[in-house]
Amino acid sequence: MFSALLAGFGLCLSLIVAPGAQNVFLLKMGIRRQHAVALAVTCFLSDVALVAAGVAGFGVVVEHLPWLFDAVKWAGVVFLAGYALAAGWRALRPTGETLAVAEEPGVDREPESSAAPRTSTATIVRPRTATTALLPAVLACLAITWLNPHTYLDTVLLLGSISASYGDARWLFGLGAVLGSAVWFAFLTAMARVAARWLRSPRSWRILDGAIAVIMAALATTLAFA
Repeated sequence: MFSALLAGFGLCLSLIVAPGAQNVFLLKMGIRRQHAVALAVTCFLSDVALVAAGVAGFGVVVEHLPWLFDAVKWAGVVFLAGYALAAGWRALRPTGETLAVAEEPGVDREPESSAAPRTSTATIVRPRTATTALLPAVLACLAITWLNPHTYLDTVLLLGSISASYGDARWLFGLGAVLGSAVWFAFLTAMARVAARWLRSPRSWRILDGAIAVIMAALATTLAFA
């Protein structure tokens, strides 16, 4: 029984730990400190639904609907290509987004000659137009997750078919997969907060957007010719 739980946990991590569109998007929004927890929860709940569908045998239904994969595939290509273009535009026309050191609220400023250390924290300084509202961010996250046909191939079909080999313990296998998803998204959110400390100049944000543009374009191209 416990082996089924561990197998689901390990398989989920092996499938999810990759530079895919979902991970890149979540990492980017975490670095920007924009709805990181809400988006991580959105990704996790999507995985819960997909894992449950796979373990319940929904993969058999999906396998007999080839048109569904084509529809999801081309919708995903268009979305990823558009996201790549938007990131590339930000890299070419930066908004001045950066990290700066801000004074702690309520801390009196010491004279320059004082030996007492100043208390400060790293905060993000960016134009108001750079902030993404919660609903559009969640919708973009859902689109990246559900318009990717590999999501159904990996989570619903592959994970679902392997879970069937565990018989009555298949739901423990699914629980392990869900736990693996929770651990990964929690780790990714925490890692984004750490990475934000190094983004202290507009140039670093341009590099980040340029990298995102290249990755998203590559994923869109790969998906189109798959």
